[in-house]
Amino acid sequence: MFDQTKTPRVYGLAPGIDFPQELVTGLVARLKGQSPLAIGQIDLVVNTRRMQRRLREIFDAGPASLLPRIHMIDNLDTLATGIALPRPSPALRRRLELITLVSKLLDQAPELAPRASLYDLSDSLAGLIDEMQGEGVPVEAITNLDVSDQSGHWERAKQFLDIAHRYLGESVTRPDPRARQRQIVAQMIAGWAETPPQHPIIVAGSTGSRGTSAMLMQAVAGLPQGAVILPGFDFDMPTAVWADMGEAQEQLSQDHPQYRFRHFVRALDLSRSTIEPWTTREPPSPERNALVSLSLRPAPVTHVWLTEGPKLPDLAKATQDLTLIQAPTPRAEALAIALRLRQAVEDGQTAALITPDRMLSRQVTSALDRWNILPDDSAGMPLHLSPPGRFLRHVADLFVRKLDSEALLTLLKHPLTHSGGDRNIHQLNTQRLELQVRRDGLPYPDADGVLRLSQKTVSRSKKPNQMDAWAIWVGAHFAGIETGQDKPLEDWVADHLAVATAIADGSNPVEESALWLRKSGEEARTVMANLTENAPFGGEMSASDYADLVSALLQQGEIRDSDTPHPGVMIWGTMEARVQGADLIIMGGLNDSTWPEAPPPDPWLNRQMRVQAGLLLPERRIGLSAHDYQQSIAAPEVCLTRAIRSDEAETVPSRWLNRLGNLLNGLPEQGGDEAWKTMIKRGDHWLHQARAMEAVDRVESAIRPSPRPPRAARPHALSVTEIKRLIRDPYAVYAKHSLKLRALNPLVQSPDAPVRGIIVHEIMENFIKSVTADPAKLTKSHLLDTASAVLEAEAPWPAARIMWLTKLERIADWFIENEIRRQSYSSPAAFEKAAKGSHIFPDLGFTLTGYADRIDRTDDGDILIYDYKTGAPPSKPEQKAFDKQLLLEAAMVEEGGFKEIGVATVAHAAYIGLGSKPVELAAPLEDEPPHEVLAKLHALISSYLSDEQGFTARRMVKTTDFAGDYDQLARFGEWDATTDPTPEDLT
Repeated sequence: MFDQTKTPRVYGLAPGIDFPQELVTGLVARLKGQSPLAIGQIDLVVNTRRMQRRLREIFDAGPASLLPRIHMIDNLDTLATGIALPRPSPALRRRLELITLVSKLLDQAPELAPRASLYDLSDSLAGLIDEMQGEGVPVEAITNLDVSDQSGHWERAKQFLDIAHRYLGESVTRPDPRARQRQIVAQMIAGWAETPPQHPIIVAGSTGSRGTSAMLMQAVAGLPQGAVILPGFDFDMPTAVWADMGEAQEQLSQDHPQYRFRHFVRALDLSRSTIEPWTTREPPSPERNALVSLSLRPAPVTHVWLTEGPKLPDLAKATQDLTLIQAPTPRAEALAIALRLRQAVEDGQTAALITPDRMLSRQVTSALDRWNILPDDSAGMPLHLSPPGRFLRHVADLFVRKLDSEALLTLLKHPLTHSGGDRNIHQLNTQRLELQVRRDGLPYPDADGVLRLSQKTVSRSKKPNQMDAWAIWVGAHFAGIETGQDKPLEDWVADHLAVATAIADGSNPVEESALWLRKSGEEARTVMANLTENAPFGGEMSASDYADLVSALLQQGEIRDSDTPHPGVMIWGTMEARVQGADLIIMGGLNDSTWPEAPPPDPWLNRQMRVQAGLLLPERRIGLSAHDYQQSIAAPEVCLTRAIRSDEAETVPSRWLNRLGNLLNGLPEQGGDEAWKTMIKRGDHWLHQARAMEAVDRVESAIRPSPRPPRAARPHALSVTEIKRLIRDPYAVYAKHSLKLRALNPLVQSPDAPVRGIIVHEIMENFIKSVTADPAKLTKSHLLDTASAVLEAEAPWPAARIMWLTKLERIADWFIENEIRRQSYSSPAAFEKAAKGSHIFPDLGFTLTGYADRIDRTDDGDILIYDYKTGAPPSKPEQKAFDKQLLLEAAMVEEGGFKEIGVATVAHAAYIGLGSKPVELAAPLEDEPPHEVLAKLHALISSYLSDEQGFTARRMVKTTDFAGDYDQLARFGEWDATTDPTPEDLT
């Protein structure tokens, strides 16, 4: 196949050329005239499975021929048929073993690192071990480093590196994949040295960025019929620059896209001029390749822009198929990309978005959905975001923390829950339970609480026990899980799968649940089966550690959508783009820290130590990203996009985009600045289209409502506390009583002011009742004992219990002192539930109802009314105008509205403030006598029963920041307090 030569064979293909297609074309051309069986004798080593699949597709397209033997560079068992090594240790097993070792070290020396960093440290250590094995660096090369100028951090790091040393020593019998790969390559090279293979062996598509890969490539290039084909080789870079690149301790230019090639060729003692093109195919735009090559020159030699820039070919031609979209926001960038992709579909072009930014790719996918275009996303969906992935993570969280209502409802509503049968009944029961939880509250559900609320929600139905079996199932599998224990990993996995299966099957399973069905379920089953198999190698761990482990394992999986994507619209990562081509390439997210990504922090070795040890430098990753950029921008038509601002701050353009702009703008005589402006102008067209698509016609703001329903639909019964709302926010009364709307309480009941008020009222009622039965209990200690008992029963929040009890303790002395005074001249006669009263206005057909917190009777038969307030009591002016609760209750007593009390004179009514500044504030009975209060109420109700009176929204709210339950219904915000209300007659 190849002519004999004394030098290694290295070929290249320029950026922009379809590498797999030209690889096949070159093979066929070199085999012309040979036996049809010759191609079957070729061993072709490629770097990704995507390349392998693409080559198979090209051969399948014809003409008919045998296939070469295609091998993966990271799995050479099929090439090294005579080498027998133990199978590699599973990656998960290695990770679990490292986690156990690091965990033991942290237990022995907790000052080394926080426990929360266990998994990050283990993963980072595993990555370092991989790198050491891939580059052939022994542990001694690191432990023997000269660290005389380093801080105490190195001493801490060495303790973790000792773990790596011991681990590598123990893994000789079953090596890790990287170590095994290097051993295979070393033994193959040794065998080739003795008996060189005479058939063609070709390594194609690899950059040699890893030590083991570079070692294989160097050996193959020197074989009698061996060759290496480099992708994206820059033939435009002058030999002098190529020779200078990488000097100064091989550090200066590792972020250059051609550095790995230069390093590889130098190791073979070849010059740049010896690299020949694999085929004669020209790149889509040689002029653009030359422009990009010059813009990417290493930093020390960018001064050549001044001399070589004017020699560039036609810049207008080089940039005629380049578009630059500089969007103001990520959303605008995604919309512009989606519009360009849609246009490509209209024009019959194949188009691909290339970006390392997964958020951007998801936004573009969402934007394309409006035209029913589903792109073929090479990354698929992360498994942990799929229904089975979310389900398994939610179930794992049940072991971590005490179950609350939000977690319960989240899992009950999951589409995989109860998927083994009667899913419709389950959904109905879930809706019923949620509404009851919102009404009654159930902060931390238990089996008894779930059963009680379930029975209550259907208590009025014909089958009051219809939810019992379902509620018992919920209580057993959701609320009956123990938390806060450490267990062996095997036990965690078994318990996790048992609970997940029971929840997915449901209370009455009649078929297999959907948990393990479809592609996502099959992938999730594979992950959990792998974890089950390797669980014996994990030690004891906490529930939170186990949940983190499961989440991390699920994040590593990915699934392809079962829906058929559009054949002409693709989304690729940078690796996928290396082996595929399209008519239009959109390079998205061209901002620094995105493309290229910032190197991850290294907790073990600084840059200088890596150089001394012979490990990879952080710039290597940037160089690989730069190579991806150089190949992608050489496509036939390219659209470059970036967002000027992120969600947090202004962004920095990608360094390569900056270089391209600086070079073009520095060549005004060659029209470079105009070419740059033209690229931006083409991009502005798509930004304008995006703005036009998002534009909306302005709609007039909503009016301030003041509905006037017919008299029959107006409220004919209100409580004394609702009179305040009728005065301040009449619209809320209309919405509640006329429209019959009720605000839904939060799903997760929090220890807020209303809840505290309810509990404090119960404390006071229980305390006063016990004192009435036994006056000797009128003591501070008994008050606090009563409070503790009520809080323990009614407040499931430990922190709130302590805080509320402390607040009550601060005012206990004041309350006891004043209670002794109150009971010296009166005694309690009725409390909240018994102190129910009403007053009817027969001429209006209106009923006023109310409950008094406490009614006392003096020895003379007079009545005293008290109302407890955990906040500040309303002032006397407020009581006169708005907060008329006590005044109305006093009037109702004098009218005989309380049956337990009868007709009596009210001598005193007061608010007992139990806040941080306790106070007893009397109601202005002298200024507002009962008959006047009822007369004013009669006039108020008469007005609101009149067809002429509207229920104005937020008529006289106390403060502008007051938040009403019905503000959204009234569309408050489109209008404010200065807007005149607009009456609206309703029929």
